[in-house]
Amino acid sequence: MAPPGRLITIEGLDGAGKTTLAAGLEQELRRRRLPVVALREPGGVVLGERIRALLADPVLDVDPRAEALLFAASRAQLVAERLAPLLRDGAWVLLDRFVDSSLAYQGGGRELGVDAVAAINATAVGDVRPDRTLLLRLDPATGRRRLAARGDEADRMERLDEPFFARTAAAYDRIAEADPGRVRVLDATAEPDAVLAAALAALADLLGPEGDSSGT
Repeated sequence: MAPPGRLITIEGLDGAGKTTLAAGLEQELRRRRLPVVALREPGGVVLGERIRALLADPVLDVDPRAEALLFAASRAQLVAERLAPLLRDGAWVLLDRFVDSSLAYQGGGRELGVDAVAAINATAVGDVRPDRTLLLRLDPATGRRRLAARGDEADRMERLDEPFFARTAAAYDRIAEADPGRVRVLDATAEPDAVLAAALAALADLLGPEGDSSGT
């Protein structure tokens, strides 16, 4: 039998550096000869990418409840098509966003309530749970400045107002406080190399000694 896989999720506000951290972790885990696969949400599969395009479209006016359901639908397809099979085969999956994003953005930011959004996602993900979540903490204003500096056109979610992002950040903090064993908070204002080092330290108990891919 294949050894059990690991699910490492990366969370935080837009502009926090999730993509950069995921790339650094992928390189480091490959160096350690671990069977790593990097995925993103929403997306990762054809249906998820189509839903991602809908959710990002600034022309669309999406009701918050519909938004939460669309994220959950994309997540359900990713779990069924890629995530659950990869974990069964022993892969280490680095996932840019997962359920915590919906709890923070739709539950907190959209004010739908964390419990209501958690119930939707319980059906979507079944028994799949992260082994560790790396939360890149960044104040919303800094995140907005970073996004603006990229020069890309803001998508539908990125165009939301400051109070929305403040509520989202506060929801992330509450998630971390409620589950400190799973969620490890990283300072997203640090240099990328320092963030990567902190992330590896936060995964040390799963990685085991250098060269030991068992995670035990």
